[in-house]
Amino acid sequence: MPRRLAAYVAAAGLVLAAMPAQADTLIENVNGLTLDARGEVIRFSGMVIGNDGKVARLIPMKGSQPDPTAAKPRKTDGKAPPVAYSFRLDGQGRTLMPGLIDAHGHVMGLGIQRLTLDLSDTTSLAEAQAKIAAYARANPNRKWIIGRGWNQESWKLGRFPTAAELDVVVADRPVWLERVDGHAGWANSAAMAVAGITAATKSPVGGQIQMAGTKPSGVFIDAATDLVARHAPQPLAKERDLALAKAQEALLSLGVTAIADMGSTLEDWQSFRRAGDAGWLNLRIFSYSAGLDPMLAVTAGEPTPWLYGDRLRMAGVKLYADGALGSRGAWLKQPYADKPAERGLQFLDDAKLRNLMSRAAMDGFQLAVHAIGDAANAQVLDAIEDVSATYGGDRRWRIEHAQILDPKDISRFARLGVIASMQPVHQTSDRTMAEARLDAMRLHGAYAWRSLQLAGVRLALGSDTPVESADPFAGLAAASTRQDAKGEPAGGWRPEERLSREDALASFTKGAAYASFAETRVGQLTPGYWADFILIDQDPLRAEAADLRSTRVFETWVGGQRVWARPAER
Repeated sequence: MPRRLAAYVAAAGLVLAAMPAQADTLIENVNGLTLDARGEVIRFSGMVIGNDGKVARLIPMKGSQPDPTAAKPRKTDGKAPPVAYSFRLDGQGRTLMPGLIDAHGHVMGLGIQRLTLDLSDTTSLAEAQAKIAAYARANPNRKWIIGRGWNQESWKLGRFPTAAELDVVVADRPVWLERVDGHAGWANSAAMAVAGITAATKSPVGGQIQMAGTKPSGVFIDAATDLVARHAPQPLAKERDLALAKAQEALLSLGVTAIADMGSTLEDWQSFRRAGDAGWLNLRIFSYSAGLDPMLAVTAGEPTPWLYGDRLRMAGVKLYADGALGSRGAWLKQPYADKPAERGLQFLDDAKLRNLMSRAAMDGFQLAVHAIGDAANAQVLDAIEDVSATYGGDRRWRIEHAQILDPKDISRFARLGVIASMQPVHQTSDRTMAEARLDAMRLHGAYAWRSLQLAGVRLALGSDTPVESADPFAGLAAASTRQDAKGEPAGGWRPEERLSREDALASFTKGAAYASFAETRVGQLTPGYWADFILIDQDPLRAEAADLRSTRVFETWVGGQRVWARPAER
């Protein structure tokens, strides 16, 4: 392990996964809760973890019926012998629940955000400019200024920013800043010069160069971002490993014990493997290859086996059908209400989409396709219907985001067995923007969690970190209230689409596990499953809605090992 990374791991208190699990660990005096196979809430006062890191049995609440699935203590002469545990932990009455599973995130994106300029907290163009200038002064030796997180909607700008507005703060070297959703980039004039961008440069298929009169404005949408991004310096292997360590610490501290990494590059996979080989990969990562190339480079014609005690597997491929709503790259059936000349960007024609899906499916890989606009969702559903006629069996086709749906397409999700992988906090962040981008009729199919559920569609919920906060309790709050952190709007936005607290929790645990073929390993606390759990300060099924976002995690355990603990507070 590189010296700098080893120092970080030690300072962060990260636990090496290679350490053996404690034998016969007892966690007692807890308000335990989990969901059973039917989605019913099971409550318990303690849990026994075997020496294999898996749940051995749950100890029922006093006066409750015992769990019929629990392993029974051995008896001698009709009497149960006293049990000697090698380790006992007093939970101090805290709530013990399964670790949360993020069904859609970007692990390395989260980590790299912590190593570069982060603009996600800026609320105006002027504030962003000041932060960029300060970062450039603090890092005089960096050849490029790299960052992410700007959002013209949060700035109330009413337009995209321009290269000129970057040039006034940094003109002596290239600047390249990704939009918060990763679907647009903002360059200064120096970066465009290095990339050879001129007025004659054409927008690529699936992308758009924003223009200011006859010249590029400095903002590049979707596929056009590569025109500049490929010239920017890429992180070194040691920097990627440090980014992974930072992302892992952040996720574990929030109670996330597993995540579906949507768009793993070959370099990402190599970093995951280095962490696993060195014994410090504690987070479970369900890897979805960024297109076909990493899949072909990493695997031997079939999904990888589960590695490092079920902590890592590449079994899926991520494709893109369109862009994002914030940059008007989401592909719509009808024009944007606030820009009638545009309908968004179609990334792949029908034949190309089917060919890519078939190539992955023929080797047994699960398909997860990004689709935000109603046209993109309809295209992917059409492709799934065609491809599934050839590639049958338990495929668990996934559509990532499924944000804007034509209501008539909702029943098709259920009929085709398509999992809706959605991110509740997008709804609270996008509400006013969605109202501006869409007309009232199209809002009936926007962020339609409950409608999908009632149609019989399986939901898997996540965060899309670093686009949004990785905090799953913010996701649970948004899913069950359809209100933002300020409690707005009163009563929730389109409240008929709210999920119950239990259904939201199920979609962040059991549903997310099922969506990645991990439902027999994680997502519940039941005998034979990995002991992935968290100790928190309140019961998420009973807490007031206004308090749910403030849930504090005290400890995070993966595979029967404590892998994160809140630092002592003074």
